[in-house]
Amino acid sequence: ASDPQALGAIRAVRRQGLSVPQDVSVIGYDDSAFMNCVDPPLTTIRQPIEAMGRAAVDLLTMQINGASVTDEELLFEPELVVRGSTAPTRR
Repeated sequence: ASDPQALGAIRAVRRQGLSVPQDVSVIGYDDSAFMNCVDPPLTTIRQPIEAMGRAAVDLLTMQINGASVTDEELLFEPELVVRGSTAPTRR
């Protein structure tokens, strides 16, 4: 769900005597600061925050200027950032 929750999942896995990523792979969401500094570094999904913010400001500016704004859904492409908390599946 989120990077901090993923860190909690890693702790829970370790309390069960298992290891990440050898026994369980864990992936977070948001690429929070310092996720590359935890042990193991957290694989995460990075959102295009700058593009999302720019789109929001553009839409708001258009509305302020009286332009018609559609209610279409905006889609943004996330990025998978692979680090040390995931491993290939065992066969």
